[in-house]
Order: sequence, then C-alpha cells, then structure tokens
Amino acid sequence: MLILEEAAVRSVLTPERCMEGMRKVLRDLAEGKCAMPDRLICRMPNTAMLGFMPAYVGDYYGAKVIAAYAPNMGTEYPSHIGYVMLFESVHSTVVAMVEAGSITEIRTGCVSAIATDLLARKDASHLGIIGCGAQARSHFAAISRIRNIRQVSVYDLRREAAERFAEEVRGTGIPVTIADSVAEAVRDADIICTLTPAKEAYLTREMVKPGAHINAVGTFTPTTREVDSDLVAASRLYGDYAASTRTESGEYLIPLQEGKIQESHLLGDLGGLLTGKTEGRRSDSDITLFDALGLAVEDVESAKMVYLAVQ
Repeated sequence: MLILEEAAVRSVLTPERCMEGMRKVLRDLAEGKCAMPDRLICRMPNTAMLGFMPAYVGDYYGAKVIAAYAPNMGTEYPSHIGYVMLFESVHSTVVAMVEAGSITEIRTGCVSAIATDLLARKDASHLGIIGCGAQARSHFAAISRIRNIRQVSVYDLRREAAERFAEEVRGTGIPVTIADSVAEAVRDADIICTLTPAKEAYLTREMVKPGAHINAVGTFTPTTREVDSDLVAASRLYGDYAASTRTESGEYLIPLQEGKIQESHLLGDLGGLLTGKTEGRRSDSDITLFDALGLAVEDVESAKMVYLAVQ
C-alpha cells in the first residue's frame, strides 16, 4: 500500500489532467457505470464537519474521510484535512491512501471549470471571486484555462487574504480589483464563484447582471447556502449530481421550502450536460447557476489517477 501525500497529488493533478478525469467520471456516473452511496457528514463537538464519502468507479473504489474545519481558514493549518482510501476492485485490497485536502481543492476548481465551460457565455471574460482561500486559487487556475479571463475582482472578509490572492493573480499578468463588498466584486462579473463557509445567503438577485454564470461552491448542507432564493428562482439551476442536490443542497431546498421554486426548477446535472441529455444555456441573457456539493466519485477518481501515475 502506498501513502501519497500532497506533493504527489499536485505533481499529477494538473488542471488539464484533472478536468479530463472529472469529465470522464461525471459521464460515467450519468451512464450508470459508477456507484455512489449517500455520504455521511457529522458535526463534531469542536464544530468540525467530519465527512465519509464512498464511491465505486469500476476498477477501483474507496472513500474519502475528511474533516472540514472553518476556524483553520487564514491560519497555517488547512481547512480540509483527511485521506482517500483506495481499493482495487479485483481482490478488494487497499492499494493507497491519498492526501484528501489537495484532492478536494484541485478537483473542486476543475469541476466548476467544467460547469463554466458548459454553461457560461463563450465571451465571458470577467471573473468575480468571493472568498480568497485555497479554492480561489484552484478556481482561478482551472477557469482561466477554459475562458479568456481578462479581469478578476475579488472579495474576502479578511482583507489580507484578498490582498495575498490578488498578488498571485497579478503575477499571471491579469488585472485584479480588490472589492470592498460582495456587490462590488460581482457587479460586472461574467463568471461568479462563491467559495465561503457562509451559513446565510449573501449573493442576491440585484447584484448579478443578466447573462452571468455562478458557481456556488462553499456550502454543502441542507440548511446553509450562499445564493438567495430570488436569485435561484431567476436562474437556470444545475447540480453536480441531481439526486444529491435534491437531498443535500441548501441552495435548492431552502427556496423550495419557501415556495419560491418548484422541484422542476432543478434542470439537471453536469453528467446530463456532458452526455447531451440536459439542455444548458438557452440565451445570452440567461443567468446560469451551478450548485456544487462535491462528489465521492470525483475524489476516488482523483485518487486513482494519482495512484496509477506514481506506482
């Protein structure tokens, strides 16, 4: 059995390679080639969310066990800590344990980039990012590879985090604006990424221009969200996996409970878009919304890719 740490993950999971793997596994999931039991998420007494996320991707299966601990944000400690345990399917032996924080960071940005490629306008060039931690870096790295990003605007409650991230982006030659509010950061954005551990919605309908695409990434429980009900109702809504969206997504469940949307408002998921079974953007004025929960098949496929590259 191999124990593969962050350096091995980052050496293998480049944005291009990871996006290729995520497109494959999301299509496989849509076509019934993968199995993904419901994940278990438990709140620990120290407020950490401990997740167990199992999946079967054919020749390999396994589970991610990870703690999401918001108080670590802005410190020397990562906010997501854990491993993916990987089994081969022929004899069910454990072949590897792969560091999960870096997998989560990289694959999340790559899946949002896939959603952006499928749903955003082709001429989208202004990227607005709310929350300037590790996910901001992975989202910028991946999305800038599938759209010609010419302007970035960022906002974070911690000004120093926004300044650090902005300096990294400027190093690529792309102009960056540090906003003083969410509304300012997204006002002219063609692509918006919400990447915060918020409990309540903060992105509202009046903030977002017609034609924008939103990747709502930061929350993953039925009672938390970043996007308010009116904006969800005004958007064409897609999940990473529709069955999970219907049971786990606050972005979907809260406006549904409020009567702002019907069940049919969830139009489908990335697998459906990739296989052509689901209709995407219909006009340049549509607001499209991708609600990401994070999927175990993404983690196991990523761990498999790392393992096969280094064994």
